[in-house]
Amino acid sequence: MKNGIKFSLSTVIIGVLALILFGGAFALSRYVTVTMRVLNGIPGIAISSSDGTPTPQVGLPTDTGPEAPAVKLPPTWDGASRVTILLMGVDTQPVLDAQGNVSPDRIGPARSDTMILLTIDPVAKTAGMMSVPRDLWVNIPNFGYAKINTAYFDGEANKIPGGGPELARRTVEQVIGVPVQYYAQVQFWSFTRLIEDIGKITVDVPQKIIIDPIGPGSDKIMLSKGPHKLGGVEALAYVRMRHTQNGDVDRSNRQQAVILAARNQVLDPANFPTILQNAPAIYNEIQSGVRTNLTFDDIMRLGMLAKDIPLENIKKGVIDFTMVQIDNMVVDGQNENVLKPIPDKIRELRDQIFSTAGALSPMAKGDLLALAKQEGATIAVYNGSSVQGLAQRTADYLKSLGLNVVLVGSANYLTPATQIINHRGTLYTLKYFKDLFSIGAGSQISNKLDATSKADIDIVIGDDWANRNPIPK
Repeated sequence: MKNGIKFSLSTVIIGVLALILFGGAFALSRYVTVTMRVLNGIPGIAISSSDGTPTPQVGLPTDTGPEAPAVKLPPTWDGASRVTILLMGVDTQPVLDAQGNVSPDRIGPARSDTMILLTIDPVAKTAGMMSVPRDLWVNIPNFGYAKINTAYFDGEANKIPGGGPELARRTVEQVIGVPVQYYAQVQFWSFTRLIEDIGKITVDVPQKIIIDPIGPGSDKIMLSKGPHKLGGVEALAYVRMRHTQNGDVDRSNRQQAVILAARNQVLDPANFPTILQNAPAIYNEIQSGVRTNLTFDDIMRLGMLAKDIPLENIKKGVIDFTMVQIDNMVVDGQNENVLKPIPDKIRELRDQIFSTAGALSPMAKGDLLALAKQEGATIAVYNGSSVQGLAQRTADYLKSLGLNVVLVGSANYLTPATQIINHRGTLYTLKYFKDLFSIGAGSQISNKLDATSKADIDIVIGDDWANRNPIPK
């Protein structure tokens, strides 16, 4: 018994583990309040009835006023299907310049600083983490193209149902192409206190790095290559440092390493007494720093699963510079570098993280035409050859194969070689067309992200197809 609360060790461990892997800080606090004896004087949000009926939406109000309108919650997790959660790190504390003015990017709602997709397959007992860079240039539903970290800002500023977390979830779901059922937004100060409460974590630093902890009296710290014990302030500085050779890519790798280090800390029996002793602090400090649409029951079940997944069954991946094109765009009146996604490259990474056997899983090795039909990509066929009517004949042939041709027309130029323009990242359809049209040169395939395009893929038929094709005569 401590501070009037009786905690079960197994409950504390599962709850904290759920927080670390799935952003569910509320797991621990809800569980101890609805099932254990609690003093009335403990601060926090309203407690549900003793039967454990979950509160659908939990967390802090929005940054700029009243809570955004409630969004319809996803169906209750069935415990057997793959579940994916968008974990977001958000910093709402103001940053002042030398004159005491608030930094322009801290005026109004916050932008998400960290985005990690966390996924778990309860049948295969596997999990995965996929980091999404905050400068990825994407189409935010109903708001147009912008950096992906502004999805949170747009949702909060415009008070859309579910606020910033829900709009960020929908945006990531659209970009990556997998169902994302849940979100968990974690305040940075909450992250810092969690590390302090579970005890310093051991992180294997891959190369020398200088970190700059935030806070009064903090000085820059040099971390040499090798294992280091990091407290909350140091861990936060470590995961936020951007000024390394590979910028956000390095930072994403460090964030994933810290999450796994915290997981190891929680699951080490030697640390159980410390975690149990600090359970009241975890309740008091962290429950107000996480905003999630996960219910209490789902969080606890995920925590139970997470503790049984071995480290070697947790896959990691980062959208790096091989999967994007660096471009310069005008953002809020200023020239900024953005990362334009290469959809097929990102999708290959996604398949590695979200399949049980990597990129060469049974699904990925299946018949390409069957996989292309499953994608349901919309296709436009344009005639760029010297043969009249070839576009229509090609469209009819593709339809006979079960593909979704929505537009047929004439190109405004002639081409000797067939060209494929991929607008929305349909990987298997693209691969099927590469084989069907015998495309070898990379210049014949281009990725031009365009949410306003009339089709997912444009095919410009060339004379090569006119001279050699499998269309029945």
